[in-house]
Amino acid sequence: MEKKIRLGVLGLGRIGIMHVENILAMPEFEIVMGSDPFLSEEREQTLKQMGLASCTRDPEDIFSNPDIDAVVICSTTDTHSDFIIRAARAGKHIFCEKPIDHDVPRILDAVRAVKQAGVVLQVGFMHRFDTHHGALADMMHSGKIGDVEVVKITSRDPAPPSMDYIRSSGGIFVDFMIHDFDMARFLTQSEAVGVFATGTTVCDPEIAEQGDFGSGHAIVKFENGVIAVLESTRRATFGHDQRIEALGSKGLLTDDNVFQNNVHFYDAEGYHTAKAPWHFQERYKDAYKVELQAFAKAVNEGTPSPVDGWDGLQAVLIAEAAAKSAKSGKYEPVEHVEI
Repeated sequence: MEKKIRLGVLGLGRIGIMHVENILAMPEFEIVMGSDPFLSEEREQTLKQMGLASCTRDPEDIFSNPDIDAVVICSTTDTHSDFIIRAARAGKHIFCEKPIDHDVPRILDAVRAVKQAGVVLQVGFMHRFDTHHGALADMMHSGKIGDVEVVKITSRDPAPPSMDYIRSSGGIFVDFMIHDFDMARFLTQSEAVGVFATGTTVCDPEIAEQGDFGSGHAIVKFENGVIAVLESTRRATFGHDQRIEALGSKGLLTDDNVFQNNVHFYDAEGYHTAKAPWHFQERYKDAYKVELQAFAKAVNEGTPSPVDGWDGLQAVLIAEAAAKSAKSGKYEPVEHVEI
């Protein structure tokens, strides 16, 4: 068995706690310390009951700890690039939740620091590690449907987040649809060249007051000629709605919602199925574990990360072009940046 990777977890909010819970049950890892400047006594007690022995409010306690091999960054987005740079300079491998940053120059600084340090950086695009999405990708990439022409991705959350979150999120294209931009790159195996995007705030007019959209829609053109049609919506009252469709010269692939069970009930009132998962943590609960297993493999074997800094950068570049297009009403090119 490989030696356990000793981790420091930065950010102990909703996503951080979810990762801690998963990691504590994984043989690949040992959590040495968790850090959060806003850590309450109540949350610290909860974490200790879960099995996290040591907590701090100062992230430097993690970067300077020689017993920590790698960090898992689950803090707010505005800290990501700084934490990546500090971890890289300390010689620690890095798993970072998406996005790396809202600002492209800061992303470049972070990715270059990782490259210079020779450490692993994996970005948390967990959709790639979902069993169902992975099966669709394998069939696409094996040529099952021939030459791919169009990819459609639908991602809908059950309800909008708080307005505090909306204000700091970077917008629906960077915060939410970024998963779909990454999946579109992953599925098409090509780079985006341009995008036309638009949005609406019908689902929650208050979102418009924050300068954002409740629903984002984007058509992305790729170098290989494939078109991706993407929709991300912050309100779907029936649960987390996640579907993918790929059309090719030889056929069609579809990846439907995952339901609580696959029983179908018919009666005089109609056709009934189980509910879809309520939120993304439930829908992707297994994918969150698989992506960390992939990170452990890259660290232990010294192999490239399956979702690296280049992937993180490209998703943000597409998101920026989409946000610009939604404001300009025009097709916008995706910026080309060298690392």
